[in-house]
Amino acid sequence: MNLQKLQDCERTKIERWSKFQLSNAWKIKGVIISVLIFIFLISLKFIDNEPLWAKEVLKRLLIVGFLIISLSKDREEDEMIASLRAKSYALAFVFGVLYALIQPGIEHILHTYVYEPNPSNTFSYFEILFFMLLIQIMFFEILKRNR
Repeated sequence: MNLQKLQDCERTKIERWSKFQLSNAWKIKGVIISVLIFIFLISLKFIDNEPLWAKEVLKRLLIVGFLIISLSKDREEDEMIASLRAKSYALAFVFGVLYALIQPGIEHILHTYVYEPNPSNTFSYFEILFFMLLIQIMFFEILKRNR
């Protein structure tokens, strides 16, 4: 009996975390954060003496902005929206894994045949997280509009 209580307790904890979402007001905040950070990242391209830490901090903040958008509730959050959200996360995961598998090969081909070889070019966690969050947000919005 004690084992059953422990399993029920663990299941409720997991279910509570799996249903974690921010309120709808956070979605607008996430969009504002993401747009501002994106503008700052673009403006860093035109600055000659950019601080070394600025680009990495801004990238992380961009990921946080996208995560806020991704975790925010919709205005009308119901079972259908929850199902569409789950589908978009699944699609984002699959496309993220495919991207992680295919991207190094494409980069190798491009640098071997198109550009000069550059062994220091590797993709980072930022690329994968950015890609997955962007795909999740895009698929969720597309699925929501086409329901």
